[in-house]
Amino acid sequence: MTRRIVVVSGGLSETSATRRLADALGEATLAALRERGVAAEVTTLDLRPRAHDITNAMLTGFAGTSLQGDLDAVLAADGVVAASPVYSGSYTGLFKGFVDLLGQAAFDGTPVLLAATAGTARHSLALEHAMRPLFSYLRALTVPTGVFAASEDWGGDGEAAGALASRVERAARELADLVAARDPKQVVDEFDAAPSFTQLLGDLRRG
Repeated sequence: MTRRIVVVSGGLSETSATRRLADALGEATLAALRERGVAAEVTTLDLRPRAHDITNAMLTGFAGTSLQGDLDAVLAADGVVAASPVYSGSYTGLFKGFVDLLGQAAFDGTPVLLAATAGTARHSLALEHAMRPLFSYLRALTVPTGVFAASEDWGGDGEAAGALASRVERAARELADLVAARDPKQVVDEFDAAPSFTQLLGDLRRG
């Protein structure tokens, strides 16, 4: 059965470093799973286009169709790459809002690779003092290696290079090991056992 890897990118610009890092981690995880003989597919969720939908859902308690599709993709994922830019020493409000909409059981036992970006390396501890506690609280199975990328970590062509490329590959291997060791996630629809309208009408006619 094909494993589902969902990459969540909380970058706030259309061509963000967070999205580049998220893409690199998703591709490396896919390659690592293939090396282990595990079929997998990667779905990337860019939160920026969903910013208004996320805000509306937080205010009303109801997610629109597109946003609900993204939430369902995370709930069904066998592994997640969670990447956010760092502002004021922590993940962004957009990223946290999306995680809040998923509910407290969404990541229960799910392998999660943590990643963050910022302009300078002085924000690198945000992975350990902000993101890891958040996902530990949600009972996610966090990958030991978190990946932080500052502006100077990128190569001249905008691709992960040097030490950053090594961290990407190591974290991806760790995520692939956790995903490959677990059975594929089975998503149960809470309404599967509910009777259809046809059954309900039939019961009414029979009295």
